Amino acid sequence: MAKAKELAIEDKLKALYELQVIDSKIDEIRTLRGELPIEVSDLEDEITGLQVRTGNLNQEIAKLTQRITDNNIKIADADALTKRYEDQQMNVKNNREYDALTKEIEMQKLDIELAKKKIRDANKEIKNIESYLKESNDKLDERKKALEVKQSELEKITEETKKEEADLLAKSEKASIIIEE
Repeated sequence: MAKAKELAIEDKLKALYELQVIDSKIDEIRTLRGELPIEVSDLEDEITGLQVRTGNLNQEIAKLTQRITDNNIKIADADALTKRYEDQQMNVKNNREYDALTKEIEMQKLDIELAKKKIRDANKEIKNIESYLKESNDKLDERKKALEVKQSELEKITEETKKEEADLLAKSEKASIIIEE
């Protein structure tokens, strides 16, 4: 009876040793992959961030372009009003009307200058954003290429070790059943 217990303990110790060997081999396989899964995940996150950034930059360019269009319309409207006021100045009946029209013409010219300044500022900002957008797109392309390389490396390593790892995991489960908690 004592011999049966010893055999059971001896079998349990052998199973424990076998489990440790199997788990060590599984760890070796996972170590072979190294940091690749983490690097792939980081690159995917970075690519997503860059895509969001470039989308936001494109939206900002669209807003600035719309602002330029709006200011061009303001300039055209102010030019039309200026011409109309100048025509009205020729038919005034007193100095007060003339002065009022002169002030309106000056106001329209100031509006034109302000709109032109806003257009220049928007064009400068668009150039800055386009420069930054180009850098972001270049960086995005670079990261996509790096991701492709890392993914192919990871797939190659995973494919090479997939069957062996599955077999080892199955053996590990069988060996762990024999062992008590």
